[in-house]
Order: sequence, then C-alpha cells, then structure tokens
Amino acid sequence: MSLPLFRETVRPEWIDYNGHMSEAYYVLVFGYATDALMDRTGMDAAYRASTGCSMYTVESHIRYLRDVPDGASLAVRTRVLGAAGKKARFTHELYVVTGPRAEPAADAGPVATTELLALHVDQEAGRATPFPGHVRDRLTALTEAPPGWAGRSIAAP
Repeated sequence: MSLPLFRETVRPEWIDYNGHMSEAYYVLVFGYATDALMDRTGMDAAYRASTGCSMYTVESHIRYLRDVPDGASLAVRTRVLGAAGKKARFTHELYVVTGPRAEPAADAGPVATTELLALHVDQEAGRATPFPGHVRDRLTALTEAPPGWAGRSIAAP
C-alpha cells in the first residue's frame, strides 16, 4: 500500500530574488505533505483534539536538487520507512509535474527530497509517547524500502 501524491502549486509569493522558489517554501510544501501523512494514518485534527497528541519533526535532511519556477504544479511522494514505539521515519520526494493532476514522468527525478525523523508527542505532558496501536498499524502497513539517497549524512568536502 502506498500513499496518494500530495499536490500543491507554487505561488508568486514563494518566488525569491533569484526567480525561483525560495528554500523556505520547499520546507512548507514538505510540511503540508507531512500533514497529509498524519491525516491518512489517523492523526488528523480530530485525533489531535481528542488525545492531545501530535507528531513533531525532530530531525530532517533536505536536498535541493533543481530550481522550481513560479506557477509550477508540484507532486510529493511520501514513503514511510518505519515506525516503532514513539518514532517514525519517512521521506518526501518533490516533483514538478505537467499539470495539477499529472503524475511525475517515469524518467523525471525529484527537484528536492527530505528525510525526516518524527516523534509522537503528548503535548500536555510535554514528552514523546508511543503511537497508539491503530496509528502504528497504519504506519507499518505503509512501510517501504528506503530510496537510495536516504540515510546519508552531510560531510565536508
């Protein structure tokens, strides 16, 4: 089982002085894709309101691979790499597509990627807590092998 693509369109206010999407907005789009992951795995607004729990990103690694122009249609592919206890690891791959409902071309690489580590947090207690069974089961059912770029670290030349 895999998640549907998250879709977004680049807005004029996201364009920087170099004429392409500013780095902050890649993070914003990835954040929206994480929200969609939470909704699809049972951690939607109703869950957050009733349990006081949410998922917090505690580490991320972003690769900016190509410029994204104003008005571009975007698609984000999300992969859950694992979930256990109170931790989840997942990736997002950002693609520019030909239209708002188009699929990424078979030969198109992503324009950006991110790998994230998140914790399930009890906001009232202020600490991480294990995922409830139904959420853990949904995350586990979505688990895929990591893409080749995942797990890399940043190294000085």
